[in-house]
Formats: sequence, C-alpha cells, structure tokens
Amino acid sequence: MTDRIRLTIWNEFRHEKVHDSVKKVYPDGLHATLAKNLAKAGQFDIRTATLDEPEHGLAEKVLAKTDVLTWWGHMAHKEVGDEIVARVKKRVLDGMGLIVLHSGHFSKIFRALMGTSCALKWREADEKERLWTIEPGHPIAQGIGEYIELPNHEMYGERFDIPQPDEQVFISWFEGGDIFRSGCCWRRGHGRIFYFSPGHETYPIYENPQIIRVIANAVRWAAPLVNMPSDSCPNTKPLETIRSKRKS
Repeated sequence: MTDRIRLTIWNEFRHEKVHDSVKKVYPDGLHATLAKNLAKAGQFDIRTATLDEPEHGLAEKVLAKTDVLTWWGHMAHKEVGDEIVARVKKRVLDGMGLIVLHSGHFSKIFRALMGTSCALKWREADEKERLWTIEPGHPIAQGIGEYIELPNHEMYGERFDIPQPDEQVFISWFEGGDIFRSGCCWRRGHGRIFYFSPGHETYPIYENPQIIRVIANAVRWAAPLVNMPSDSCPNTKPLETIRSKRKS
C-alpha cells in the first residue's frame, strides 16, 4: 500500500433530502461535509458514495480501489441490498478497513460482522456528552486530550449488544446519567473495524475538529496491512522432504 489512503465515504443521504433541520446542518449531505473536513488531513484520496446510486455506489471496481470505507446510515438500513452487504463484508475480511459511524451501529454490514443485534438505548434530549479517552496511547486517540465535550447530542446508552471489543478507545458519559462504549475496535479476517458513535444528523458534529481528528486517525489505523483473500484454503506441498512414513 502507498502512503496515500484510498477512502470511500458512504452515506445513506436520505435525511438531508426530506428533513429541513438536517439540510440546514448538512446542505450538501453529511458525506460532503465529512469529505471536505477529512481532506484537510492531506493523506487521503477521497470519493463518496450514497444509497440511491447504482449498486449504492459500491460496485466491485469501487471497493477494489478502497482501502478504508466509512459508513453512515439511519432511516433506510433495510434498503441496502444483501448482495452489496456480502460484497463489503468480503472486502473487510480480505483487508479493507471499515469505520462505522453513529446510527450505522444498526446497519446490515455492522450487524453481519459483529454477529449480534447491536441494539442500544437512545434518547433525544439535547444533552451534553463527554467522550472520555480511556486508551490515550492508542493510534486513534493521537492528538486527543483527556476528553471531547459535545454541548448537545443524542444519547446512546448501555447495554450496547456488541461482542467484547478488541480495544476500547472512548467511553461516553451523558448529562442524563447514561454511559456508552462510544469508540470500539475489532478485527475481522484481515480487516480492522472501528465504531464511533458521535454524529447525529441534526447536530454539526462533523464540523468539530476533534471529532474529525478521531475519524482521520481511525482511517489511518484501519488502512490495510495486507490485502489478500481471507477464504483461500489451498492444499499445499511441503517445504521440506517428509521422511517419516505412517506405519500400517
């Protein structure tokens, strides 16, 4: 892999078309805002894709040229085709990184890779969220202080029905008293997965420099170390001469 990371930003792009409150925050779509702000990192070759494009913008040739895929969805999870989900899952198992954002926890692809319901508690009450950095030495937390404070956000709370994360980078506290595992890492096959919960569509979360820094760090962390078929199971010849013989 070259020093540049090929990043595909996938967005459902439905709320922005039908809800004025969302269009006001993300007039060109949430994906456009993410692309604009992540481009400032200067290390990514960025393309965007949305649900209503042919093959949801995730044709084989697109995924073949994607090192890391970010995923934001909410109101149309069921409209994502199972064939596309299987295609993305295979690419993750083969080495592509996946960054799942906010309501993407309930997406078909995240649930397929986790093997659980990924259900959680939620509440919309404009409450303060404080994301605590609990692994400050992790690459995803590079440049982030002790915590990130969001003055208003949707609450996500425990229990979050996910497998035990391989690494837990952030945990959130909400003004109403709930806590949530808001930054979690897993490995599946050759691929790395990071779930990061901030990003409700009615708040300008993806204009927050610290949130963008976390996502940029996550893209670098998730970039593939290898790209190879995870389902290959060849019958191989021995490297050395086998001298022992099985006795009949």
